[in-house]
Amino acid sequence: MSTESMDPSKVARAKKLIYAVSIIVPVAVAALFSIRIEGVDLSILPPIYAALNGATAVILIFALISIKQKNMRLHALLIRTCLVLSLGFLLCYIAYHITSDPTPYLGEYGMVYYPLLVAHIVLSVAVIPLVLLSYLWAWTGDFKRHKVWTRFSFPIWLFVAVSGVVVYLMISPYY
Repeated sequence: MSTESMDPSKVARAKKLIYAVSIIVPVAVAALFSIRIEGVDLSILPPIYAALNGATAVILIFALISIKQKNMRLHALLIRTCLVLSLGFLLCYIAYHITSDPTPYLGEYGMVYYPLLVAHIVLSVAVIPLVLLSYLWAWTGDFKRHKVWTRFSFPIWLFVAVSGVVVYLMISPYY
């Protein structure tokens, strides 16, 4: 499907939805930090959502390799898989944090941990519209625009996925 054959109003609606999701998700996640559901133990989730981040990072690399080899079908499948994994991460992350008290970092590498955590959080918010718009351009067949957007979204998405694993590894001894 190309943008020429797609109804411009549908593209505009998709963009509005992307912008809405890009605002609603971070605001909702931040708001959920004030909610605490007692009596539910989801302490199993941090290693699961770290694994989802790790899998996302690995699959993103394979998606890059597949597109470099001009295997668009495999690339599309891998990117869709990454989107599903990222959504799974988000759901696990929310479930854990609304049922658990925050875990303070007690390690000696706070000068590394906190800047990495802040960068991870800030870029995890920024990556939402970047990835979704990149996906929209590919879905509509506007591969020129898709390529421009992925120059920004891919490295940020990869950083967020990898840094999520590193942050987990650094804080996991203190759970």
